[in-house]
Amino acid sequence: MLTVGSLISDCGLALADGEVGASNPVRWVHISEHEDPTPWLSGGELLLTTGYNLGTPAKQRRYVGLLAGEGLAGLGFGTGFDHKRIPKAIADAAREHELPLFEVPYEVPFTAITERAAAHVVNEHFDVLERGAQVHERLERLVIEGSGLDEIVGATAGAISGAALVCDPSGRELARHPRRGWIDAEETAALAGEIDARADAPAAFSPVFESLADRALCVPVPGRAAGVPIAWLTVASQRPPLGEFERLIARQASIVVGLELMRERVVRETERRLAGDLLADALGERLGSDELRGRLRPFGIGGEAAVLVFELDDPPAAESTLESALAEAGVPALVATSATAGRPLLCAVVDAEADSLDTARRARLALTGGPGRNGVRAAVSRPAGVGSLRRAFHEARCALEATSLADGDGPEVASHRDLGAFTLLLALQDDDALRLYSDGLLEPIERTEGEYGGELLRSLEAFIENNGNWERAARQLFCHRHTLRYRIRKIEELTGRDLGRATDRIELWLALRARELVR
Repeated sequence: MLTVGSLISDCGLALADGEVGASNPVRWVHISEHEDPTPWLSGGELLLTTGYNLGTPAKQRRYVGLLAGEGLAGLGFGTGFDHKRIPKAIADAAREHELPLFEVPYEVPFTAITERAAAHVVNEHFDVLERGAQVHERLERLVIEGSGLDEIVGATAGAISGAALVCDPSGRELARHPRRGWIDAEETAALAGEIDARADAPAAFSPVFESLADRALCVPVPGRAAGVPIAWLTVASQRPPLGEFERLIARQASIVVGLELMRERVVRETERRLAGDLLADALGERLGSDELRGRLRPFGIGGEAAVLVFELDDPPAAESTLESALAEAGVPALVATSATAGRPLLCAVVDAEADSLDTARRARLALTGGPGRNGVRAAVSRPAGVGSLRRAFHEARCALEATSLADGDGPEVASHRDLGAFTLLLALQDDDALRLYSDGLLEPIERTEGEYGGELLRSLEAFIENNGNWERAARQLFCHRHTLRYRIRKIEELTGRDLGRATDRIELWLALRARELVR
């Protein structure tokens, strides 16, 4: 860093009043002969003048007072022109305002000082850029190597010999280094508030919180949508002020953090898509037992597994929550959403060594957000060989279905003990027999009505699942109750069954479930 003391020393000059202000940083060198040059100053300059307009002590004192008020780095006074030596009024005023002052003899041209300053500043900026490029290259390599966000944040903090913190747009911490100290909980909360306040106009800012002021910079992390940050990076030095190098690193690191967050998101999306495809192949029995066992091995699942199913709003959005809950419990699992049952269900295939019922209870608690909250129904199958995952899934699915008919009296997590009439269907290992039973009742609906048959079957299922409640069933189907009544009458005409009779309703219900098992 260029200082007043180092610059005048390089030029063979000395301060007029010892070492006062020698450590002041010099941003630039400016030459002016105006009586009031302050309109052209912004602070941090070293000003050079011959003082030819400063002929009286009053003007000289006023001149120094104006400069001191602008935060000038120092004043170089040229002698041998209008003044043989530095005027006493200027020397006294400079001492009073603690403004560094030095004499520039006639034989030392101002250009000699400006050239040295320019060379030093240019070299300093080049050094900052060169060091910044090295740091940026190191951060990029961490992304390419897949080292993770924690490593990137740690490398950023190490580069500035300070601290680094990454938060999402809501202020939730994603990563930090070091884990303790530097930026405490109170400061983190203050940062979250400032980030939230800038949501509509995201831009880099220096925090106003007292302990972070002048030593920290908060930079938005760019995402896919222009102008909308996907996170915020805060860097902090041990003591103020935050230097130019640290500010450069913060901006470079924010881009690298953005790349890493996007890479992680792509990886997660790819893994979930592959998990969904694998689950669909397993439930559709498109894979042999050996191949399925091999493809489940990377998920930590051995030769036997149990299936957990959860019914909730927006299952795909809850996949990450379920994955985290199972990972924290140390349970190897394949998590994906399946629409095999006719509507999306959140599924987890877990290794049989885990207590599947207890695992399901813990997972349901994580999905509901805490005890005493409803909205998530869960069921679990018995452990089975991975070659029988389809049947295990339907066991859990049927247990879930059976408890839905219990009018709120079902268990927290359903299991094979709650299957009821479904036990008969699942006990039939002959798919042809199940298909024959299902087609005998439901084929007239599909064959007679063509594409409309699918709508009739959905209406039938919703009507039975809601125990014949017209309002609830119509709301689930997004249709008017009179429309539903028409559809149910049509089903009764096609099947010869009366849905007002319990035995006929049970027959059709079993046919729907049998159709699901062999689909």
